Amino acid sequence: MRLHYLLLLGLAFAACSNKDGKDAMSATTPDDSLVVASAPADGLNPVADAKANDAKASEVAAPASAEHVGAGKACQYYTGQYDKKKSYIVISKRDLRLYVYADVEGEPRLLADYPCCLSRNKGQKQRRGDNKTPESPAGKPFKIQQIQDASTWRHDFHDGRGNILAYGHWFLRLQTPGHSGIGIHGSTNNEGSVPGRASEGCIRLLDADIIHLKETYAYVGMPVTIQAEGEGHLPFMDKAKKDEPKAVTYRAAASKPAAKGSASTAKEPQSSEVPTIQDPGEQYHAKSRN
Repeated sequence: MRLHYLLLLGLAFAACSNKDGKDAMSATTPDDSLVVASAPADGLNPVADAKANDAKASEVAAPASAEHVGAGKACQYYTGQYDKKKSYIVISKRDLRLYVYADVEGEPRLLADYPCCLSRNKGQKQRRGDNKTPESPAGKPFKIQQIQDASTWRHDFHDGRGNILAYGHWFLRLQTPGHSGIGIHGSTNNEGSVPGRASEGCIRLLDADIIHLKETYAYVGMPVTIQAEGEGHLPFMDKAKKDEPKAVTYRAAASKPAAKGSASTAKEPQSSEVPTIQDPGEQYHAKSRN
């Protein structure tokens, strides 16, 4: 009996030691390990898998509002006169939408909304590399501090595609106290992730939508509120929706005629700026294509 008791005690100790070892390993594994390996197995789709996993985790917190959630289309509402300097952005993690408002005759008015992709991990950003989108403190919105041409910026998502164009044409860099490298940008080569949860912390729009947002509404100094996943609409948001939604009309991109005798595979224009922005995590950016 005594031998039997000692044997059971030894097995219990071994099980606890193994559990502690696993916990220690997971505690030291960086959050960036959530990124799919550089050589994914056949059949894996990093974006689709991330969205599927997130959908399971968010079944109890599905969006209760926003008519266009899931439709993946931008809409315009009020198109009359307003003071651009009195416009502002609200990003709802719950709705996966970016809303643009303006004060019109002393009342908030919804101007437009866009589907967006947010960080793959939920919750408030705590540290660099945790793959979370920061949430602005109550009454203290972030601001757009820079609008940069990101048309040649590249990123390696470590999913086997290499160092690819990834940011659309514009990067609206946000001033987020305590954190750097957060912005609103396009989703070149990742448009299937919008709307969804797949970024490393930034806010992705469709490429056409980042151009429309920049050309129609955005300005340096524009306030940007980012809401938490469990946070409902701010009191003014539903009241501000006074106009019927209309499909966004995108301006056709101007095409330049090729010069006589030029090669059919011309090099892409290079950015005159050295991109210093980086999604939370590792440094992936290069100034131009090699």
